[in-house]
Amino acid sequence: MVEPGAYLAAWGLEGAHCRLVAQRENSVYRIETPDGPCALRLHRPGLRSLAELRSELDWMAALAQGGLPVPVPQPTLDGALCVTRNGVVADMLSWIDGTPMGVDGRLALLDDPPGAYRALGAEMARLHDLCDAWTPPAGFTRPAWDADGLVGPAPLWGRFWENPLLSPAGRNLLAAARDLARDQLTARAGTMDFGLIHADLVPENVILTAQGPAMIDFDDGGWGARAFDLATAANRALRAETPAPLIGALIEGYTATRPLDRADLALFRALRAFTYVGWIVPRLGEPGAHARAERFIALAERIARNLLDGKGDTDG
Repeated sequence: MVEPGAYLAAWGLEGAHCRLVAQRENSVYRIETPDGPCALRLHRPGLRSLAELRSELDWMAALAQGGLPVPVPQPTLDGALCVTRNGVVADMLSWIDGTPMGVDGRLALLDDPPGAYRALGAEMARLHDLCDAWTPPAGFTRPAWDADGLVGPAPLWGRFWENPLLSPAGRNLLAAARDLARDQLTARAGTMDFGLIHADLVPENVILTAQGPAMIDFDDGGWGARAFDLATAANRALRAETPAPLIGALIEGYTATRPLDRADLALFRALRAFTYVGWIVPRLGEPGAHARAERFIALAERIARNLLDGKGDTDG
């Protein structure tokens, strides 16, 4: 394993204090610098290519230049955005101070939860507007949350219909829902609002600041339907005691400046739920993973039934 200190010289920060703050897909360290804290990210080998990582950083820099409060890539002394040591790629971002909207899968205690979701919806609309206005540079490459990436033979987050904790009836249910979702995606191809999306706007990736919500962790960001971003936030809101006002506020904030097809949202809420059933499979050996998997499966099966019955998902 490469220690974080091995990278700091590239930014002229030898000996700077560093503290591990997150270890999920990547290891993230808070680095204390003379100009304020920064985030050093050590990327898990094999998760993203160097071209994908550089594309993510170019994208985030463009969003920041457009006025969106996102972490800003910090070039090394030589002007590079990424540094590689023993096969492990690192980059550095500006630090965003504030309070996470959620911690460990739970929504934070908020003074005005609907207001926070309304502001998040409005910020999602700004994100999508800026992405539409930006022309990615040559060589830009990011994952695609399209039909193949969601319900193809090798989805980005795994073959959810083969989760070993599914019952035989559950496997059949998700397989049928997968087939229907693929048909609906094919039928709507070319008509959906499609472009660059964050793709992981769970509360843990939203920082509440004095100026409003700020989005972090674009690691899963790529090409996809804009409804997928709203679906991610809406599904996570189901864990709240009264989710309907939160989801309504999220949609209200978004549609104040940008249109949203409610049929697309219902479809992508199902697809978002399915992804987690696949995502948890390689993590089933971790503490608490089975309980998380059962929760993911319960939601996915409920939404799958609604999808097959032609119903929009309920928010209770």
